[in-house]
Amino acid sequence: MNDLSSAPQPETPREEGRPTRQRKPDWIRVKAPVSKGYHETRKLMRDLKLNTVCEEAACPNIGECWDKKHATVMILGDVCTRACAFCNVKTGMPRLVDPMEPENVAIAAGQMGLNHIVITSVDRDDLPDGGAGQFVKVINALRRETPDTTIEILTPDFRNKMRPAVEAICEAGPDVYNHNLETVPRLYPTIRPGARYYASLRLLEEVKAHDPMIFTKSGIMLGLGEQRLEVHQVMDDMRSADVDFITMGQYLQPTPKHAKVEDFVTPRAFAAYGSIARAKGFLQVAASPLTRSSYHAGDDFAQMRAAREAKLAKKAAR
Repeated sequence: MNDLSSAPQPETPREEGRPTRQRKPDWIRVKAPVSKGYHETRKLMRDLKLNTVCEEAACPNIGECWDKKHATVMILGDVCTRACAFCNVKTGMPRLVDPMEPENVAIAAGQMGLNHIVITSVDRDDLPDGGAGQFVKVINALRRETPDTTIEILTPDFRNKMRPAVEAICEAGPDVYNHNLETVPRLYPTIRPGARYYASLRLLEEVKAHDPMIFTKSGIMLGLGEQRLEVHQVMDDMRSADVDFITMGQYLQPTPKHAKVEDFVTPRAFAAYGSIARAKGFLQVAASPLTRSSYHAGDDFAQMRAAREAKLAKKAAR
């Protein structure tokens, strides 16, 4: 048991024939999205035939983000070729890649007036390049149509095709390259069986090797049964790969069929993890129960860029 965490909350009574659902603590309960801004963002995504990880992954922050016209676009369809135990995205055989998707992403960014956009995708192990080419096309379309928008991408691991995929995407020039480790190495066989922890670390190293000026970012979920020292080791591994930004958030079980929440980690415990991460040298740290990869991504990017500039200025003054 993670000794920085609270004990699991009691489960709700089980109805005959129905799986048990866990009761969430007060600190991670959010209101249902009902605002005008939310519905406007939802309509725009529908009109442009765009998918969002906000919806597909059942993000608890969707009401707040969409009200502010912030949405994380999920390219390459809404069907994933993997079946991770934590993820709510559909698994199966994906459809053909939409050739209009890059232009539609750029149109959405322009209409929403985004200063910063986050682009992610499903895993597409069925494609020869793992979908890297579509990331490149989306980045190019955004640079052409909304040149002042900073671009953050959150990619899969591009299994067995990582190096050429990363090289192509880095050449397109995103501002932030995010790839999540998701959990500690010990839990990969059950939580992320289609991936390999050290392969994901190598991807992050490869980004920096190709272009040291691209900010790198990675995140993990807490509450899956990880131990405190295992989380510290993941932080060290990320810093060894020169990762600039770490995110840590509470895992929430999307459906009873998914991995169970082993521990609801308290806000105080998240704050402690955040302090340790800052001491280890990350430029930016986001650690709270509701933290997700793209939550407040624009503000965090501005702070991270300012932190790097201050660090470089201090180094030059020596």
